[in-house]
Amino acid sequence: MGVGNELKCDDGVGPFIINRLIDENIEKDNLLFINAETVPENFTGKIRKENPSHVIIVDACLMGENPGEIKIVDKDDFANIGISTHSMSLSYFVKYLEKDNDFKVIFVGIEPRTMEWGEKPTSDVEKTACEFVEILKGIIL
Repeated sequence: MGVGNELKCDDGVGPFIINRLIDENIEKDNLLFINAETVPENFTGKIRKENPSHVIIVDACLMGENPGEIKIVDKDDFANIGISTHSMSLSYFVKYLEKDNDFKVIFVGIEPRTMEWGEKPTSDVEKTACEFVEILKGIIL
């Protein structure tokens, strides 16, 4: 699941990654790619219906790292980082997803350079996003 606002440069890194995977026709029966943009809560029903083993959420987040740095963020650390623009707290979203479900939620944060208005991620963030897509393809395929 890619989360973020595609109109705000690096904030759109989550959707950028999902769109890249979709554009490259990465398909498997046991995979579902969701471009949740700024409303991941709109997809809770679909996720629960699919009952996946894992949910990977990718979003820009302020972790105090260099732009483009990527980290797996523990859900208990959500309070210590700045997560990009969405209508529902991702901490609450993850708790809701995990309630009464056995799947594992993995949150991947990518440090933005800017979240100002712009149509695509900055070069450092785009480079990291493309590298992450290649890692995912290596796992998926």
